[in-house]
Amino acid sequence: MEKPMFQPLQGLRVVDLSQVLAGPYATYLMALMGAEVLKIEKPGEGDWTRIGASVPELAERKMGLSYLTQNSNKKSVTLDLKSEAGLKIARELVATADVFVENFKPGVAERLGLGFEAVKELKPDIVYCSISAFGQDGPMRGRPAYDHVIQGMCGIMMTTGAPGAGPTKVGSPYIDYATGMNAAMAVMAGVLEMRRTGEAVQVDVAMLDTALMLMASLMTTHLTTGWIPEQSGNEAWSASPSSGAFDTLEGVLMLAANNLPQFRRMAEAMGRTDLLEDPRWSTPDALKANSGALRDELIAIFKTRPAAEWEEMLNAVAVPAGRVRGLDEILGEDQITSRALTSEIHVEGHDGPVYVPALSFKGNGTTSPATTAPAELGADTDAVLSALGYAPDQLTGLRADGVI
Repeated sequence: MEKPMFQPLQGLRVVDLSQVLAGPYATYLMALMGAEVLKIEKPGEGDWTRIGASVPELAERKMGLSYLTQNSNKKSVTLDLKSEAGLKIARELVATADVFVENFKPGVAERLGLGFEAVKELKPDIVYCSISAFGQDGPMRGRPAYDHVIQGMCGIMMTTGAPGAGPTKVGSPYIDYATGMNAAMAVMAGVLEMRRTGEAVQVDVAMLDTALMLMASLMTTHLTTGWIPEQSGNEAWSASPSSGAFDTLEGVLMLAANNLPQFRRMAEAMGRTDLLEDPRWSTPDALKANSGALRDELIAIFKTRPAAEWEEMLNAVAVPAGRVRGLDEILGEDQITSRALTSEIHVEGHDGPVYVPALSFKGNGTTSPATTAPAELGADTDAVLSALGYAPDQLTGLRADGVI
């Protein structure tokens, strides 16, 4: 019998005023787990990622790939929050919600009458999540930022890339996605706290905070010892001579033989037990003192076989090793298929499927895929407002006034 889909958030209603990436990814994770997410968008425009142009026919339909990536399984409701009528409806929706998510610059929600204190008056047990670049306090609180700006500020660019190459950005908006995951976790913690106390909970998630926590070990070492990390290229964090990147006969191998037992198993698998007998590397202290010589020896050995062969050989003896792959290669492997990390959706007007992320973990042995494509802009407005009590003629009037 097929296991039921992991849907622990069924019955939870989320009013989502966030746009672009971090906030929408947080609410996407909630939607994948069964929450009803009402994505509030500006009439006629919507989230600006709807017009991302990498696939023109999708952008023309306001279904840009960047939008499709993190907006499946949500409902789209259009509201002009600059109008009093739109704000009135937003407040009515908030009163029906369990979770409220916004990613305005700090202070904007308050000016709209949708700050934490105002929302708490509407729904005394709301979980209120604010996502911003720098948080709701501190001297930088009012600044805007995007992923690459935070990458530059948090220190990661000074540790990435080859020594002397200059600051190097990570090739993915990973801080945005990590912030979305952080926000989803914060909301789940808030829901548990709200259910424990019966009172509203405010969570404050910042991109810069998230970025620094992704560098936790570097941050701890610097603050404790004064050490300043530098660009280390592809070397391992452990600094072990038998870890890091090695050129091979074909391709690059990433290796992690960090301790003596792993080193011994590696040497035996290579047929190089002489490495174990050499007094320069027979103890941890000797290994540390003669690390450069061992590194040179290993560089020569690894150039005798392709990376794929080394990967298979070393993993067979429990030494972590992996051939450097491109994204196209790893996504084509059976491991990814078995983990069900992507969902296939179909978007009207586009030939062929679109593949979007599924939940990044399994619950009860199953993942939670996207089951519906993102809604057309405003597709759910009438249904959601009708459930609030708005009559058809009222909806017609609101639409004529540009409120919805």
